[in-house]
Amino acid sequence: MARILVLYYSSYGHIARMADAVAAGVRQAGHHCDVRRVPETAPAEVAAAAGFVADESHPLIGGIEALADYDGIVVGAPTRFGRMPSQMAAFWDQAGGLWFTDALVGKVGAAFTSSAAQHGGQETTLFSILTNLLHLGCTLVGLDYGFKGQNGVDVVMGNSPYGASTISNNDGSRWPSEVELDGARYLGRRVALTASKLHD
Repeated sequence: MARILVLYYSSYGHIARMADAVAAGVRQAGHHCDVRRVPETAPAEVAAAAGFVADESHPLIGGIEALADYDGIVVGAPTRFGRMPSQMAAFWDQAGGLWFTDALVGKVGAAFTSSAAQHGGQETTLFSILTNLLHLGCTLVGLDYGFKGQNGVDVVMGNSPYGASTISNNDGSRWPSEVELDGARYLGRRVALTASKLHD
């Protein structure tokens, strides 16, 4: 049984909801999944002014060294001006020791994100996450076109071949749709199945 970590940062709850869907996909595939979040690093007054919602839905990750305990890592973070936010970047900036010891080489990595607008930097944010995972030696899994839900233009939706995603609207009023959650579940299953094959 593969052990998968869903690691995320969420300012308003959209990414937390996507994280639960990724985890559901892992578990539906018959594998173990832990969901953890990285700490909030924004000053309290900045978070309050921006209307951040305190996220208590999952425990904090114990530390960067915990990543070595998993066969796969799925990282979720909202876009901040076309890249991962500083909260997630600050966590990965601690990974020098893991990089130096090849602790994550051969593990499976994947990404998911959210943005306010349809063209709000989702793909560049996914790449900012995936680039870190590549530097650490992970084997990447995307949201491949086996997930047919990402095709078509009949409805507003996220998702791309680089990872699962959702669109929140400028005021945060739009929550992940069923097709976006399906994409997240599909991604979780693919990561778990790939990690299981590499783990065996």
